[in-house]
Amino acid sequence: MVVLLILLTFLTLSFAKVYYAKWEDAVSPIMVEYIKRSLAKAEKEGAGVFILELNTPGGLETSMRQVVQEFQRTPIPVVVYVYPPGGRAASAGAIITASADIAVMAPGTNIGAAHPVQATGERMEETMKEKVVQDMLAFVRSIAKEKGRNPSILEKMVKESISLTPDEALKEGVIDFIASNRQELLEKLNGRKVKKHGKEITIKTLGVPVVEVEESLRESFLKVITNPTIAYMLLLIGFYGIFFELYNPGAVVPGAVGVVSLLLGLYGLGIIGINWLGLLLILAGILLLALELVTPTFGGLAIAGAIALAIGSLVLISPDSPYGDIPISIIATMVLTTVFFFLVVGRLGLKAQKRKKMTGYEELIGEEGVAMVDFEKGKGKVFIKGEIWNAVSEDDIKKDDIVIVEQVKGLTLYVKKAK
Repeated sequence: MVVLLILLTFLTLSFAKVYYAKWEDAVSPIMVEYIKRSLAKAEKEGAGVFILELNTPGGLETSMRQVVQEFQRTPIPVVVYVYPPGGRAASAGAIITASADIAVMAPGTNIGAAHPVQATGERMEETMKEKVVQDMLAFVRSIAKEKGRNPSILEKMVKESISLTPDEALKEGVIDFIASNRQELLEKLNGRKVKKHGKEITIKTLGVPVVEVEESLRESFLKVITNPTIAYMLLLIGFYGIFFELYNPGAVVPGAVGVVSLLLGLYGLGIIGINWLGLLLILAGILLLALELVTPTFGGLAIAGAIALAIGSLVLISPDSPYGDIPISIIATMVLTTVFFFLVVGRLGLKAQKRKKMTGYEELIGEEGVAMVDFEKGKGKVFIKGEIWNAVSEDDIKKDDIVIVEQVKGLTLYVKKAK
């Protein structure tokens, strides 16, 4: 029985899978969701090691802490591999890498620049800034002590925003080794020992299945709408749809699309972290353009609206945001499109609303018809729009003459001879 248990234990360990996840985006709540789901799957299926291939410009401090907490919580050894060449583990990504049980970098990558910044681009007060920095320093010292990293270098990443190459990071004790590709990573990991939750675990990565953990549809979708450019465009499309619905009540579809787009845009921008002044300027620009339609000022409100919209778009996302910023070309295109939409499309819509609506027989006024008979005493019959009508005219109208409808009274048309 004892032999059987040992054999079963050996077989279980021998076939423990390698779980391989990838994250190439900012550190955000979406990353936290992905890591939690991936680790839960790995734990449930008895993984022997969890590898996170990381390439990130950094992101939210709160999300970074949640990822680190997940790494500390799980009983599975965690490896963070900064890859591909040209990739980076910057800012929050550097701390996530240092918190792994084994930290690895590929040649041509870099790690560091972990000084805390405001994602909105707003300036922090000196007292608050110092508190944030000291809190982060204490956090990285704790990580360094637990994982055996060089605390002074991690502190310099926070205080001085230093960034290291793989060789420098290895020399300074920030990472454990360098691997050029996944195969080399698995070869160098095989047989390494890590201590986790008071136990020594030997990692086995050769001759075992590697399970790729793909992003869920929800995670992929959320990554799309948290792209600054996409979120910005959704915001403006939302305004278009709502405006169109307000000026054309009952259309339904534009209003529905507008509300959904606006909510998705605001959600994405909320995660990214925005300058609220920029959002208010965009809203003011939209309102000024709308006012130009109903209270024409010969372009005065339109110019002010376009300027407010452009400035708001420029300052909406901080240039230092780890999510990236909105390209100038996109801003210029969307501002011009918005001005065109409101001043041209909107004006045409208003003219159509103000135009006198004709219903029933009134639609015949101005239409041409053909006399069916010679008019006697000013009366006769005409054929118009597929129907025969009684008609009255002061002109001398003969059969087959072309007539034009001037007036409709009851079931009688008042016509004149076409010239």
